[in-house]
Amino acid sequence: MATGLSLHVGLNRVDPARYEGWDGTLVACENDARDMARLARTAGFAATTLLTPEGTVANVTSVLRDAAARLVPGDILLFTYSGHGGQVPDVTGPDDEPDALDETLVFYDRQFLDDEVAQAFRAFADDVRIVALLDCCHSGSSIELPGGGPDDSTGRYMPEPRQQQLYERDRSYLEELQRTLAKDAPAGGTGHDALLVSACQDNQVAADGDVNGAFTEALLQVWDGGSFRGDYRTFHRHVQRRLPPTQSPNLYLTGTPAPDFLGQRPFTI
Repeated sequence: MATGLSLHVGLNRVDPARYEGWDGTLVACENDARDMARLARTAGFAATTLLTPEGTVANVTSVLRDAAARLVPGDILLFTYSGHGGQVPDVTGPDDEPDALDETLVFYDRQFLDDEVAQAFRAFADDVRIVALLDCCHSGSSIELPGGGPDDSTGRYMPEPRQQQLYERDRSYLEELQRTLAKDAPAGGTGHDALLVSACQDNQVAADGDVNGAFTEALLQVWDGGSFRGDYRTFHRHVQRRLPPTQSPNLYLTGTPAPDFLGQRPFTI
């Protein structure tokens, strides 16, 4: 019998001491993480939840490392993130990011590059199924056009002036990290097979909500307590239909996920 492990990260704010006084307050991200963990446990996953101050780079990568050590071919990892998303210039060239931007997950203590997500996933054995669900802005390929949108508290995006301020502060560190990650990446491929369903395209923002984020709310409605019976592509289309054109969830594949994986009912262990 296959094993399913899941990690659910939800950040309603970040550490202002690490983000130049900005705390990025959101409303529904912790609820998203709890609800996705509940869904995962019902489906048979052993779930770990990291909420706000627990959502650090060290904690997230530690859980993923432990999962990579435990899962074997045929097993499945489910990773969900709810919080802010950002973008930083990519210095490794257009072959990596055609829009010259790396997408980021805005963890409690620092931004986590999409290349770091890819590196964490490469630690898993071949043929471990990886599913990532990201409810944040600029998340279309986070596993690329500078984001915009209304300057209010409903978007899960780091304001561009703050992104620029933090980038200038951390430029040397980020550029060295990008070069190191690019050097360590396998030639000619991603080195892992993963399926991402994101809250929006790289050039869009994702809406927060009173109870759940717009994407997570739509996902839970489509899932309908487990009554959904389609495959991942159908699941994505049904979620997409519940959201406006300004927030269009993306289905993004890395590597070459097996057709039988894509054809499974979501959250099948």
